Amino acid sequence: MNTVIFRTVAPFLTALMLVFSVFVLLRGHNEPGGGFIGGLIAASALAIYGIACGVAPVRRAMVLHPMAISALGLLLSGLSGLPALAAGLPFMTALWTYPTVLGTELPLSTVLVFDIGVYLVVLGAITSILLGLEERDVDQGEDR
Repeated sequence: MNTVIFRTVAPFLTALMLVFSVFVLLRGHNEPGGGFIGGLIAASALAIYGIACGVAPVRRAMVLHPMAISALGLLLSGLSGLPALAAGLPFMTALWTYPTVLGTELPLSTVLVFDIGVYLVVLGAITSILLGLEERDVDQGEDR
């Protein structure tokens, strides 16, 4: 399915899906969504871009290797429990802070940091798998 229309639409669809994945990530601790489903949406966006344009452009578009992104997310998720320990609470207990930004109270939590870590783990792991499968298909000479 490597048509001219698909190759033309894929970059716009990818950008739209990445923005939507961040929206799903950020609303996840208050409503349905979160890091896992947001990461799946982002990995799907990169898969669509990879199918349309090839693996090399996807790898160029990513700043870090997918497994490095996954490792960073795992580190971030683990570190999100440390503030609770520092406060004398059990590990991974949610802590909230309410800074005022531009006159608006912004609720921030360790739960959000954990969700961002999960997002990065899922994005890195699934993207690594999908790019590996895509490269394998190209190496075997399968035509699209």
